Amino acid sequence: MSRKGPNSVLIISARFYEDIADELARGATDELRGNDVEFEEISVPGCLEIPLALSLALANGFVGRAGRHRGAIALGCVIRGQTSHFDIVARESAAGINQLALQHGVPIGSGIITCESMEQAWERASVDGRNKGGDAARACLTLMRLEEQFSSASRR
Repeated sequence: MSRKGPNSVLIISARFYEDIADELARGATDELRGNDVEFEEISVPGCLEIPLALSLALANGFVGRAGRHRGAIALGCVIRGQTSHFDIVARESAAGINQLALQHGVPIGSGIITCESMEQAWERASVDGRNKGGDAARACLTLMRLEEQFSSASRR
């Protein structure tokens, strides 16, 4: 389901682990619906692509205070393997998202989970478990409210 509006959030979902991505998105969208916040979902192949997708959305006015969406939620899963690729993906995706949030002052909820196993990933992603998709949505909504609070205070 895709809904858009002035109080809307863009969800960027890394699809490398599709079933985990679906559960993270379910947690995020349930939280957004529960708060009457509209959303649009897009997907990228993996977590390393999330910062570039977000950067493109920001550069083209798709996300930001005056954009189609006021905030964003990044969702994905990185599971440790036998190489250092896990460390690179986890570190660089988080750093890229944080850099964009700080540079553009845009509310972003990060729901990229880093896990040791598929079992741990399910526990963290499951809406009946740790519900990290819901946590990412709540973080984004909190930052959106904070942005509004600061913006209102500066107009007084």
